[in-house]
Amino acid sequence: MGRTPRRTSRKRSKLAGRAIAASAALILGGGGMVAVNVYANAGEGPDSPSARTQSGAQGDNLGLATISCPDVGTQLSDVPDDAREDVDRRLAELDTQITAAYEKFADAQDTEQAKAVLEPLEEQRRPTIEGIGSSIDQAGGQPPQGIDGMAPCTMRADDSAGQQQPPQDGDGQEQPPQDGGEQPPGDGDDQQQPPDDGAQQPPDQQNGNGPEAGDFVDINSVQPNVNRPDKQRGASRGTFTTKCGTNENGKFNPDNVIAAPGVSNGAHHMHDYIGNQATDAFSSDDDLANGDTTCRNQGDKSTYYWPVLRLQNGEDENDAQADGGGKDQNVGKIQTPSSVTLKFAGNPTGKVVAMPRFLRIITGDAKALTNGDANANASWSCTGFEDRQLKDKYPICPEGSQVVRTFNFQSCWDGQNTDSANHRTHVAFADEQSGACPQGFKAIPQLVQRIVYDVPPGPGFAVDSFPEQLHKPITDHGDFINVFDEGLMQRVAKCINSGKRCN
Repeated sequence: MGRTPRRTSRKRSKLAGRAIAASAALILGGGGMVAVNVYANAGEGPDSPSARTQSGAQGDNLGLATISCPDVGTQLSDVPDDAREDVDRRLAELDTQITAAYEKFADAQDTEQAKAVLEPLEEQRRPTIEGIGSSIDQAGGQPPQGIDGMAPCTMRADDSAGQQQPPQDGDGQEQPPQDGGEQPPGDGDDQQQPPDDGAQQPPDQQNGNGPEAGDFVDINSVQPNVNRPDKQRGASRGTFTTKCGTNENGKFNPDNVIAAPGVSNGAHHMHDYIGNQATDAFSSDDDLANGDTTCRNQGDKSTYYWPVLRLQNGEDENDAQADGGGKDQNVGKIQTPSSVTLKFAGNPTGKVVAMPRFLRIITGDAKALTNGDANANASWSCTGFEDRQLKDKYPICPEGSQVVRTFNFQSCWDGQNTDSANHRTHVAFADEQSGACPQGFKAIPQLVQRIVYDVPPGPGFAVDSFPEQLHKPITDHGDFINVFDEGLMQRVAKCINSGKRCN
């Protein structure tokens, strides 16, 4: 059996207070971007975590917001089983190296100090990456071409601060905004103006590492943009809903048993957990099968987890000095969702097959800021406006409307594997236009995860992230391990295929 899961438990109010007594401003100057954060508790000194300013706020207007390193894990499509454990450990080591380097980067007072972080980081990464290649080679696999050239990292600007720039795809071509073409209000003069209606002001994070005012958009300015494939004859039209609570019992840890098994604090940010209560970095399939569950139907011992959402009101959480929390620059009061809906849906072109037990799915990309948006998949919206979905912006919801995070998980399975080396290639998304699965893949029940938060109106919240990802909304992601009893999963597929609504 695995160890007892590490937990943080306490009583929390749904809102951590609606009185906000600070603001943030974005300043453009000297050809660079500087984010000045003054969102601090009364009585905090200039050296306190919440009062420290963005890298470059002092000195020469650094204008460089983060460290960007090639993501080795995404290149690993074929890792022999005998090498998996060592490769996963080394991948987590790369994340730890970046986290430590980013802390020094965030403390840099000028460009030269910031650049000085990169060479030692490269020197750390190189033997770790070489070790990954050696492990794969010794186990009889073929290391990806070019993996040895992935050690160097660069500095990059946070394009969402101040002047808005269109996102780019892999070949550098400009892409239309994800929010239906609307720009955040107040960007006409390249400067975000805080609202003057008593709502929350843009948040501060430890070291000023985001998010920025430009990461938020008024949901009223977004045009409807949701299109779904038409259901064809023979479509599986039913749904199965499982009720597993909202993590009101307060189970958290900064592990990721899928991406970094066996590594404590492998995520460097805190996760909410519902469903299986035996989940941490060290959980085996047997641990999960024998674990308790918060799901009403005890046949569902699946693990559902996602980065916590924090309210930025200058109040510390009780993980302010802990891994995944303040030590990894994730600060603010953790918010309990007001509701969580876990629904399994069908396929618009045909029937679904039951998911295999212990199937693992990651949707979204925790490193989308530096990786690009190819695997970004979380959607942000507001209750009453869910025909308007955002990928790269947090929504500013009107009074009486709540913030909504939605994850539409991959719904096609390769028919053989419950996981893959990069945790992606064993599953796939159905075609956006037709709803059909790629050739060689089978349609499975699609998990649609909807998480709702009752937070004060305005840009005063953020999800946890790796420190160098700057708490961007595009880095949001969800994780799922199927631990349904096999008989219950067969019932789920039958229910969906018969067009019924079951729970």
